[in-house]
Amino acid sequence: MNHRIYLVLAIPLTISTMTTPLLGAVDTAVVGQLPDPAYIGGEAALVVSLFLFFVSIQGFLMN
Repeated sequence: MNHRIYLVLAIPLTISTMTTPLLGAVDTAVVGQLPDPAYIGGEAALVVSLFLFFVSIQGFLMN
């Protein structure tokens, strides 16, 4: 196998990994334009809940 096969897989994966934080920043900026500040709190609560859910599932699967 040559390095070309690995690059074909690695380049899109690297781009995807770099754009994920950008998606979160754009999402927060869009929600920040809404008139009620409770929307940002709701978004933060949802993100924290999903993060804790996935961390707990990962811990459950590792045992």
